[in-house]
Amino acid sequence: MRIAVAADERTGIAMTIAASLRQRGHEVALHGALAEHQREDWAWASEAAAREVVDGLAEQAVVCCWTGTGASIAANKLPGVRAALCSDAATAAGARRWNDANVLALSLRSTSAAELEEILDAWFDTEASREHDDRANVGHIAEIEQER
Repeated sequence: MRIAVAADERTGIAMTIAASLRQRGHEVALHGALAEHQREDWAWASEAAAREVVDGLAEQAVVCCWTGTGASIAANKLPGVRAALCSDAATAAGARRWNDANVLALSLRSTSAAELEEILDAWFDTEASREHDDRANVGHIAEIEQER
């Protein structure tokens, strides 16, 4: 799977994410501070990674900033992106299962390397629910986006 990864600085888990994803067998596209000649700011970096998902160039993305909040907000501005800020494995599994999240947002400040691995395990081991109510909620998000 191709995964776009963005961070606004090379601190905390920023340098670990791509390596961990590659070890899991994924192709990684880097953005922001992780790439050469790209704007590093969280809004631009997160947009670039999320845009790869929207454009079909990546199946999913991981976006990071100091708290993870700005990265998730920026990614969620793109239609079709369902970015979830996850600080633990249970939240990551729930975001994938009930929200069919396609962008994982992480905090560079508070996510440890051990938590990162647990979050990635949960994220990739969990599939989107096929339950009618769950699909209806995700579908309603798409309807809301059309109102823009």
